Amino acid sequence: MSKFTNDANLLLEYIGGKENIKAVTHCVTRMRFVLLDEKKADVKKIESLKSAKGTFTQAGQFQVIIGNEVSEFYNEFTKIAGIDGVSKDAVKAAAKSNQT
Repeated sequence: MSKFTNDANLLLEYIGGKENIKAVTHCVTRMRFVLLDEKKADVKKIESLKSAKGTFTQAGQFQVIIGNEVSEFYNEFTKIAGIDGVSKDAVKAAAKSNQT
């Protein structure tokens, strides 16, 4: 069990569940999601997580700031969610459908 197991489980719930995730990846400090319905993400609950430093939406991506340990958090999150992460380019391409 990782030190991020609890927060990763809660993030999955607060983001709207596995079924709300179109694509996920990470960069140096942030988890980057393309969500099917961004309204399902409970920003207040996500930002209350010990591991989360904040959230924002940019270029069709819902981003959760984790910090320097994001790769460890990401590995735990994708394992718990049972989903495969994708490249940053794949997330950018998926995010284009969320932009207006």
